[in-house]
This record gives sequence, C-alpha cells and structure tokens, in this order.
Amino acid sequence: MPDLFPVPSVPTLPIAGREARFPVRRIYCVARNYAAHALEMGMDPEREPPFFFMKPADALVPGDADVPYPPQTDDLHHEVELVAAIGTGGRDIAPEVALDHVYGYAVGNDLTRRDLQAAARARGQPWDTAKGFDHSAPVSALQPAERIGHPSTGAVRLRVGDTLRQDGDLSQLIWTVPEIVALLSGLFTLHPGDLVFTGTPAGVGAVRPGETMVAEVEGVGQLVTRIV
Repeated sequence: MPDLFPVPSVPTLPIAGREARFPVRRIYCVARNYAAHALEMGMDPEREPPFFFMKPADALVPGDADVPYPPQTDDLHHEVELVAAIGTGGRDIAPEVALDHVYGYAVGNDLTRRDLQAAARARGQPWDTAKGFDHSAPVSALQPAERIGHPSTGAVRLRVGDTLRQDGDLSQLIWTVPEIVALLSGLFTLHPGDLVFTGTPAGVGAVRPGETMVAEVEGVGQLVTRIV
C-alpha cells in the first residue's frame, strides 16, 4: 500500500576511505562517564550503574558543518565524546566479546541545552528537550576498527576558538566501551547502525553564535562545528 507521505531518508555517516556510508538507526548516550565531569555537574563520580539517554537519529549532523543555535535556550553547551558505531547487533552481549560488535569509531559533540537540562533534573523530568533537539548530534566520519583498532587511551579535547575547554583521556572512562556495549545490550537489542556516545570529560561550557568548536579524539579524528 502507498505511504501517506514520502518516507524520510535514513541519516548516514561517511566512512573514511570508503564510498559506502553508515546508515544510522539509533543514538544512545552515556551520562556522567568521566569522574571529573560528574563532579563539575554536582554528581557522585563513583562507579554506579551508568545512566543512558537517547537522541533521535535525525538529530545527526554528519561531518564538519554549521549548526544553528537552538531555540528556547540561553545556555548551549559542548560535550566532546568518543562515539562507537555498532556493526553487528545482539542481546546480552558479554563484555569480553563486545568489541567484536563495534564497526568503528568517530568523534561526537553532544550539544546540550544546559538550562533546560538543569530545570528537568530539578523536577525529576526526562532530558529529551535538553539533549534530543534538532542538530544536537554532530559526528565526524567513521574510522573502521579494522584500521585503527579499538582505542582505550588517547586525548579527548575540545577547543572553542583558540581556547582549550576540554582535555581528558579515554583511559579516564568510568565504564569502558566493551562494558557500555554489554550493558546496553541487556537493556535493548542492539542493531547495525546504532551509535553510542560514550561520555564527555570535564570542561563543558557555553558556546554562542559565531563561535567554532574543534573536537578531537586522538587516533580517531577531528570534528569542526560552527554555531550560526
């Protein structure tokens, strides 16, 4: 039977060195996965079970791009993150084989309407309006794991203009990538095309129209996002 209106296209990411693109199904995110960031947000940095939230797939902004300043906020924040791309799905994946399910990695910027997040948190409400708005998920080109391996150490940085704002290391992750994949697969059936934002180090802060963010994860790549 015909559809009532044209079916939207599936968001995709470029893959370094390949003509094929990576179709994105879901975007999962891990909150407070660096102790220093948990502390700066006023939270307990202990290794408690991770807190997950989601962004819609069509919030994806692939590659270096301009991003419009979102409405209903006066406090838009940057959050640089390693992003893991799922290539093989499953349920209840064991941590020791979880990396076999990861196709590759990218650099992400989890843009956040911090004022809306703070208000929602104070009321015990979900974070959807703070995290899942349009253009809230800039992500760089994917680097296949067969090319770069599975990074577990390396600098995670973000600059706004010439100012270094965030400067962490993948070794500081409270929950590692295989642990995150295993835990997620116990909550959801993972599928090829899922992206997992793995958390941000300390130093998150506000950006304004006209500013340029340069996010990078050592050994993975760089992502340039301009706020317009």
